[in-house]
Amino acid sequence: MQQEGLVLKALGQVYNVLTDKGELQCTLKGTMRTKDISTTNPVVVGDRVLVSTSSTEDNVITEVKQRKNYIIRQSKKLSKQYQIIASNIDEVFILVTISHPKTHNTFVDRILTTAEAYGINACLIFNKADIYNEEERAEVEERMDIYDTLGYDCISVSLLNDKDEPALQKLCKNKVTLLCGMSGTGKSTLINLLIPGLNRKIGAISDAHQKGIHTTTFSEMLPLPAGGFLIDTPGIQEFGIADITKYELSQYFREMNHFRANCKFNSCMHINEPGCAVIKAVEEGEIALSRYESYLSIFHNEASEEKRYK
Repeated sequence: MQQEGLVLKALGQVYNVLTDKGELQCTLKGTMRTKDISTTNPVVVGDRVLVSTSSTEDNVITEVKQRKNYIIRQSKKLSKQYQIIASNIDEVFILVTISHPKTHNTFVDRILTTAEAYGINACLIFNKADIYNEEERAEVEERMDIYDTLGYDCISVSLLNDKDEPALQKLCKNKVTLLCGMSGTGKSTLINLLIPGLNRKIGAISDAHQKGIHTTTFSEMLPLPAGGFLIDTPGIQEFGIADITKYELSQYFREMNHFRANCKFNSCMHINEPGCAVIKAVEEGEIALSRYESYLSIFHNEASEEKRYK
């Protein structure tokens, strides 16, 4: 017997799948483990799958339905080239902190670039507003202004304060929302705020390196009381761009789309070409320097000459 289900949790070679008949623990059909060798995980949280069930054998995932989108990254620490973090996502919440730990612009911009490439909305949640000094609060305002101008939702919160809950609940109601951020930025705190009674463990911050300590070790899809799901993922310290070429990279930077058509050359990649309207916009302050620096970082270090993941 086969039935369709939603992958809620991926833990090693075991998957929790929600079906009309309840939640099932499943394994993978043998051929699926080597079907796609360019990714580390053939089945991910958020996938719609077909499950074969019987009274005498284990529940087995036999097929993954076509994904409408996904968030994918490249990691130097993984044995294979790409890791799909989750699929079939409506929006990404990017947790940002100015200190304890510091979230750098390039980290945020890599996630935003990937979200743009796969048509996923993004919201930036600037957390820990209660602990910042005057200089840090000014940095929050400056960074929020950059992304707000680009059309991204931005919100400054202290997730330890319940007064921020209604605005956050409204943002993710009836949606599949992926939580993304470095360890220590507040993902577990946000989950505890939006799903009362769950009581996720809150990680400490390393005094030596001002980095968060992992509290989540696997991806999991959590139902929200008001409708929708949160996808919790292990904290990410690096987010490598995957499957975006140098020739298409600028189209995923919203502000560059306003200027690209005015470049002298149609093939301009906005690096050092004469008559580049994008570089001129950076020099005149119409494009934030931090965003352009992120573009250069991706272009030189991570964007490829051609598509490598299919």
